Amino acid sequence: MEMILTKQPKFLLKRHHLPLVRRFCTEHNSPLPQVSESSIIITQALDVLLQTPDNEWTSSPQIKNLLFSSTSLSPQLFFQITRRFPSSSRALSFFNFLQSNLPTEANTSSLSYAYQAVFELAIRERMSPESLFDLYKACKDQNIPLSINSATLLIRFFGKVSMYDYSLVVYNELDNNLRNTHVRNLLIDVLLRCDHDRDAFNVLDEMLDRESQFPVNELTGDIVFYALMRREHVKNSVTDEELVGLVSKFAEHGVFPNAVWLTQLITRFCIKGKTDEAWDVLHVLMKFDAPLEAASCNALLNALGREGDFKRMNQLFTEMNENDIEPSVVTFGTIINRLCKLYRADEALEVFEKMIAGKETAEISVEPDVIIFNTLIDGLCKVGKQEEALGLIEQMRLRLQKGCMPNAVTYNCLINGFCKSGNIEKGLELFHLMKQEGVTPNVVTLNTLVDGMCRHGRITSAVEFFQEVTRKGLCANAVTYTILITAFCNVNNFQEAIKWFDDMSRAGCSADSVVYFTLISGLCQAGRMTDASLVVSKLKEAGFRPDIVCYNHLISGFCKKKMLDKAYEVLQEMEDFGMTPNSVTYNTLISFLSKSGNFSAARRVLKKMVKEGLVPTVVTYGALIHAFCVNGHVDEAMKIFKELSSSSNVSPNTVIYNILIDSLCKNNQVELALSLMEEMKVKEVRPNTNTYNAMFKGLRQKNMLDKAFKLMDRMIEHACHPDYISMEILTEWLSEAGQTEKLKKFVQGYAVSAAPA
Repeated sequence: MEMILTKQPKFLLKRHHLPLVRRFCTEHNSPLPQVSESSIIITQALDVLLQTPDNEWTSSPQIKNLLFSSTSLSPQLFFQITRRFPSSSRALSFFNFLQSNLPTEANTSSLSYAYQAVFELAIRERMSPESLFDLYKACKDQNIPLSINSATLLIRFFGKVSMYDYSLVVYNELDNNLRNTHVRNLLIDVLLRCDHDRDAFNVLDEMLDRESQFPVNELTGDIVFYALMRREHVKNSVTDEELVGLVSKFAEHGVFPNAVWLTQLITRFCIKGKTDEAWDVLHVLMKFDAPLEAASCNALLNALGREGDFKRMNQLFTEMNENDIEPSVVTFGTIINRLCKLYRADEALEVFEKMIAGKETAEISVEPDVIIFNTLIDGLCKVGKQEEALGLIEQMRLRLQKGCMPNAVTYNCLINGFCKSGNIEKGLELFHLMKQEGVTPNVVTLNTLVDGMCRHGRITSAVEFFQEVTRKGLCANAVTYTILITAFCNVNNFQEAIKWFDDMSRAGCSADSVVYFTLISGLCQAGRMTDASLVVSKLKEAGFRPDIVCYNHLISGFCKKKMLDKAYEVLQEMEDFGMTPNSVTYNTLISFLSKSGNFSAARRVLKKMVKEGLVPTVVTYGALIHAFCVNGHVDEAMKIFKELSSSSNVSPNTVIYNILIDSLCKNNQVELALSLMEEMKVKEVRPNTNTYNAMFKGLRQKNMLDKAFKLMDRMIEHACHPDYISMEILTEWLSEAGQTEKLKKFVQGYAVSAAPA
């Protein structure tokens, strides 16, 4: 009686089941006929056959009677006898005997099964692939049809020895009606393992055809998706777009990747920045009512969150509910975490409240865990909502029996929030509270409070707190000492900074390069070059090497102390280590040499800078111009200025114009200074109060009142407010000139150049 099967969704097996699946690929596809003769008859026949020489089998009445009587005639009988021969050669002789003596009506099926046994013995004997293929060709030459089991044996064997072309020959020469789903699955598996993906997908395409006689099943999907999850296996043979299409075609046949592989596939797309493809895969499966799990959706939610695509995050979350995909605690955690990272704590709190409400109405079965609480508390603290975050502690206490007890991370987040807002007392209060509740503070707690105190100018309190908690057994780490060292450097207390640096070494905390660089930078800025050099030596002893910033600080420090030889030693050391000086390095040297009046050396450094491929900046030219002006070489300064304006890609800024205008006015070259003012207007370089003050001084010396009035109007026009220097110059000058009314109008913000006296 024919059975009618209802089509059910197919679930793919988990990866750890695959070895078992592959073994099943080689088991007998169609059941052999039941043995109709007893094992006694088989044993008797085999005994006689083995005792009788092969060339005498035909003349033996006993053998013929045992094998060819109507009651014992059976393909299964011949299969069982053939496979029990001690060697494939004797089994092949028995096959030849059968071929010559079997009645015609039993010939085809019995010979097919007998040859299957010969193949089995040959493989068991580890016959060479070439000899086995010769055996196969002999079978074909004699027009002996392969059984399905013979085909699977050969396809599997040739695949195992990486001779996939022989597997393809066997498959292609197999009768069409025998190329069933089982055989095709085996061939696809062989081809994929041999890295012949296109051949595999050609076979797969036939199975995926809607009219296919032998469509894909769950095992096909298991084999294919397993291969696709191994990128090194399939290499670049399948594009991401083709992969999405493949999932869709499988889904049309009710075959879906399992949750693990689907999650891996979505994650892979997302890592490559292809969230659209990940979105398409998930929605294709939703369209076909695939049994999806939260893990796959979580992977996509996480990627959408990283991209800040909250519109699609909300849409996916809604679709999970519509498709009966129950969100997990990770689902809520992912959404809340992403919202908090983008400082959208209010929205994160709304998601949390929905989670709580859903639990209370039995719509959602998951409870918020301590990670979600901590994430939300941290997010609220980062947007300045410490009090709301503090309120969540009470909700956690209500869930103590559900394992949601506040832990060190919870308190650290709160303490950090209050310390960042300057409420150190509240941070200390929470520190004592956590100890009362049996939560042990850790080094993060210590660092958070010490850092908070230092940032808000309470370094003494930070030191006292450090000493108190470490005395009670809480161990500090390198970060703790770095915070204190940096704090003392920032207030120029380098004696204490060095003391803490030494304490750090005695405490067994290995300083990282940041500690050394921080100390060196501070000492250089304070001009304590001997101490800075000592720290550099310790840095090298610790296995570190100064970086370009550190070297620049050292060069700058030595230049400020007028120790040019030491600065050049540092520069040489940089180059010996293969480190190329940058613009900051050259600008520092050019500035020092220019200020020292060593203009020829400054120009040599400038040429070297250009030769190294570095473009001089406005700082470079500014240093030279300023130095020339200070040393009374205004003409040289103007030459550099013209070079800057004409041949360089660097545009002069307000500072450079101010230096030149001030120097020109002091040098009684007011007309040239005025021309620079006009140039600033053309080049849209905005003058500042210092610019106008320099001009007013120069114009007063020349008593050029009309020009001064025009400049006063420009100040008003550009909303450039006069300072006390401006008012002092103008008050004295205009009072002497009897122009106090114009001064009043100027102060009131009115134009003065056209106003009557």
